[in-house]
Formats: sequence, structure tokens, C-alpha cells
Amino acid sequence: MKAVGVIRFGGPEVLDVFELPAPHAGPGQVRVRVHAATVNPGDRFLRGGFADVSAVRPPYVLGAEAAGVVDEIGPGTDTGLRLGDRVMAVVVPNTATGGAYAEYVVLPARQVALAPAGTSHAEAATLPMNGLTARLALDLADLAPGRTVAVTGGAGAVGGYVVQLAAADGLTVVAVASPHDEDLVRELGADLVVPRSGDIGRNILRAVPSGVDGLVDTVGAGASASLAVREGGTMSSSVGIGSSEELRLRAVRNRTAVFTSYLGDTARLDRLRTQVEKGLLTLRVARTLPAEDAVTAHRLLEQGGIRGRLVLEF
Repeated sequence: MKAVGVIRFGGPEVLDVFELPAPHAGPGQVRVRVHAATVNPGDRFLRGGFADVSAVRPPYVLGAEAAGVVDEIGPGTDTGLRLGDRVMAVVVPNTATGGAYAEYVVLPARQVALAPAGTSHAEAATLPMNGLTARLALDLADLAPGRTVAVTGGAGAVGGYVVQLAAADGLTVVAVASPHDEDLVRELGADLVVPRSGDIGRNILRAVPSGVDGLVDTVGAGASASLAVREGGTMSSSVGIGSSEELRLRAVRNRTAVFTSYLGDTARLDRLRTQVEKGLLTLRVARTLPAEDAVTAHRLLEQGGIRGRLVLEF
């Protein structure tokens, strides 16, 4: 099979296309013929040599989420999936099964779910890992309907999902975004939009003087944004938050959303699928590229400003 990965670490230029033996599904596993794999910021950690790859052998295949078709089910596997089903999957690239940038990937059946009806493979690929990350970040914030949540990076892939999921949860949503993204984030469900330039925390407080009940940080705004969280509120992040004395003094709970916490949670994957089918979540593909153009895709990712997800097609 064709796969995209690295044998040395560095910038986008280290990515290469390899011919590897196709894997086969064992007990408890399914094999997915991958048609699309997303390019995520986290992919840079493996590419740059910052991930633990002791469980795999080179070449190290990247990619954390994919969409395609089930073409093999391992013996004795307990699953409702059937051969030929269109599916989406969460992939952990630094484990023995390898990453999603490949024509075939073998996974525990619980990490695979039906793709939303009426979507392309590229669209479906943008949902599983990014959607679970957004869902986890909101669950960690633990806000009741009617409460107020601020979301940094509201126009981004994870941030956009957070905005839509928060709106579906009945929360009042304050999105942090650039002026040229204001229409987009309002369409996604933001009630208020504040600029991301300058002091983000103070920008949010101008809109909500009493402070927000929770904040989901998808861009690493950190300490600046935390000032907008009321005393006793919650701050959760998909990129990690450093602890601070200021947060402790205001009793602000500090949480980090790591998607692997929901790894294998097919019920949550199915709920995300249903929300897409109901029109509550919008799947956003910024651009599709052939797998052979992975270097270009990673260079575009490094440049920033991507709205939605870049997707490699196999």
C-alpha cells in the first residue's frame, strides 16, 4: 500500500511516500480502505520528532483521523459495522497500528463509526478526532444550559465545532475571531463575536463584564484569555494550559482536552454523526490534495490561516 510518513524528523520537506505491506485485521479489529485523511496541527509533533514513537518502526506514518470504507473485519470482532460501510475513524499514529496517511489502516473496531449520511469522504474525515476534541473540551467545562462560554479560535476547525456544539447545548457563545471571520462564526452559532487582536481577555470582558462561566481555548491564548473567566469558572484547552497562581486565586478550574480520553467511545462518535445529519454540525474542508502532495499540505498548515481542514486523498 501507499503511505505517507517520515524516516527522519524535521519540517514539511521530510515527508515522503512509501510502499509498505498492507495490514490485515485481527481479532477485534477492522480494516479501512482509506479515501481521505486530515492534516492536523498535531501531525507536526510526530513529523518534528516530539512524539514517542517507541511502539512503531520507521517509516513513521502520520495522521489522526480518516474516512473510507470497511473492507476487512477480523475474526471474532464484535461490531455492528459491515463490509462496504462508509466510515470515519480516530487513529493514534504513534501506536502499533500506525497513522491515517495510508491506503489501508487497521484499527480496533470501537475507534470506527459510520460516516454521516450524505457526506464525502473528505468531509467525514474532518469529524472524528476534531469533533471528539471539541466535545471533550465542552464536557470538561461542565456548563449548564444558559451559561456563557467563550471560544478562542472560533473560526478554526476545532473551534468551529466547539461553537456549534456549545450552541446545541444551549449555551450563550462568545467567539473570538478576526473581523473577516465574524459572519462565519455567527453562522456557526456565536451569539457574540470579539476580536482576537490585542488582549483577548479584556476583549471578552468588554462584551461580558461579569466574566464568562467557561472558556474553551483552541489556539493557546492561555493566561491572557483566562482573565475573562469569572471566579469559580472553568477553562479548558485543546492545546494545554499552564497553571498559574492567578487561576488558583480565582478558583478557576483548569482542564486540558486530550482526544485520547474519548478514544474508543463509539457512542460519542455516533452522536457527532447524528448531529451532522441533523444540520447541527458543519463539516468544513479547506482544501483537498493528493496524498503525494503531503509536503504542500504541511507547508500550507505551517503558514496558518486555514479555515476548516486540509485533507489528503488516497
